[in-house]
Amino acid sequence: MSFSALGLSEKILEGVKAMGYAEPTPIQLRAIPLILSGKDVIGSAQTGTGKTAAFALPILSKLVAHNAVGPRALILEPTRELAAQVETSVRDYARFTDLKTTVVFGGVGYGKQNDELKAGTDTVVATPGRLLDHLQQGTLRLDKVEYLVLDEADRMLDMGFLPDVRHIVEKCPRARHTALFSATVPPQIETLIQWAMHSPETIEIGARRTPAETVKHVIYPVSDSQKTDLLLELLKRVNYDSVIIFCRTKHGADRIAHTLKRENHAVCVLHSNRTQREREQALEGFRNGKFEVLVATDIAARGLDIADVSHVVNYDVPQHPEDYIHRIGRTGRAEAKGDAFTIMIAEDAAHVFAIERFISQKIPRVKLENFDYRYTALFEEAKPGAPQGFPGKAKAVRVRGGYHFAPGGRRR
Repeated sequence: MSFSALGLSEKILEGVKAMGYAEPTPIQLRAIPLILSGKDVIGSAQTGTGKTAAFALPILSKLVAHNAVGPRALILEPTRELAAQVETSVRDYARFTDLKTTVVFGGVGYGKQNDELKAGTDTVVATPGRLLDHLQQGTLRLDKVEYLVLDEADRMLDMGFLPDVRHIVEKCPRARHTALFSATVPPQIETLIQWAMHSPETIEIGARRTPAETVKHVIYPVSDSQKTDLLLELLKRVNYDSVIIFCRTKHGADRIAHTLKRENHAVCVLHSNRTQREREQALEGFRNGKFEVLVATDIAARGLDIADVSHVVNYDVPQHPEDYIHRIGRTGRAEAKGDAFTIMIAEDAAHVFAIERFISQKIPRVKLENFDYRYTALFEEAKPGAPQGFPGKAKAVRVRGGYHFAPGGRRR
């Protein structure tokens, strides 16, 4: 089926054609007609499935033309980067209309946002915090909102934004269309759905619980004191084009970036304590090749349009299994091949096994050749009932990049 068969307006179809879209993705095929018909929609879809177009195209088609009464569509995003990215997409889709779009997020001045809001805008793409600031200052009203989109709802939950989201929804008219997109739907999101939505239709597309087949992923067990040494050695030995290194904390990301800079790596950092200008420079520099390494927290794990990443390194094991899929999904995109390495210390065992249960597969353990390992219990045969670093009597089996440890294997 083509986009022209979905009921989109002619001018929006022109925008779709200009973007080079040929056929709608599954989430677009199912969501666009529902949103055009005025139904509330819950979309369970992963990054990369085309969900931005799934909600933006029908909403823009319904808005038709510019109207200075105030924003008629509100799209909430968890991070500045996602808000900026979605706003760019909305502008591109609407390029052959006179519809106006404004992006609202923190880390930058209020001047341009105030000017655009005062001049009149049709769609606001916003993060919760700055949007609440505008509401409190009276520079923005939501009483004309006809279409509300809560994007990456589970991410907003993880970041503690749900109370803010509820407050924002309360400021919108009750007679509105609401769409909610979330990779997962935990109980708190279920509660929000029951409160904020009216008889929603649910669409489940591409609920990925396994890594893409194009991504080769392995675990490097090591002692806590050698994590950074192992990371540096991996970067020396691996032939990479670009690599994202994920850290659990902002302080950890800064520390690793500082260490890599001392080793003459071209490094940029992305986390929520960086200014908006620093974040934009980091992303742009990483995309154009100025920086070969991006050190980031999970702010970069979802949604961001970063192509051609050859390698991902989990310096810290993610605490939520879903985040493992999101992180390593930064590589191996668009059918390209990619590699993902996870550095594991003893205290990570429970998180690693939770990931393996979630993806229903054992992740190969690898030992780097000629690396001066110190003792770690992860290399020992596990006692009955204890978390296992390697199952059974582990013997080394040569694989690309080092040795894989497997029960009864032989080194070859």
